[in-house]
Amino acid sequence: MLKHRGFPGRLPGTDFQFIIRRANKKGATPLTRRERFRDRKPADRRADAGFLAALIAHFGEEPFQRGNLDAGRLSWLIGREVVAVGKLDPTDYGQLLRVDMKRAEAGFPELFAADAPEFDWDDAGWDDEDPEDGDDS
Repeated sequence: MLKHRGFPGRLPGTDFQFIIRRANKKGATPLTRRERFRDRKPADRRADAGFLAALIAHFGEEPFQRGNLDAGRLSWLIGREVVAVGKLDPTDYGQLLRVDMKRAEAGFPELFAADAPEFDWDDAGWDDEDPEDGDDS
């Protein structure tokens, strides 16, 4: 499993997780498209926006591996703002994904506005090194 070095571990000031520390021994949690209903809590919508902002800041429009990105958080964006490169294998840590910028701007216009929200990505609690892991692949 590829670890995305420098990617924020969570939404600042919350427990909304963006990455996982190690691969699941039983296999990757499947990515499943989750419906975002209008009555979702503002905190959940902010977590989606923060995660998408982090993806755009870290990868831009370039393809990237799923790696250690949180499946639950990706599932809120998959098939809309985040799309598979090729056929989607929902349980593959190596699955290539990319941000669809047109859909991202349509779904989260606030991220592209002149007064876009700023996120403080200081992740002092999320080290790049995990002493229990020992394997960065």
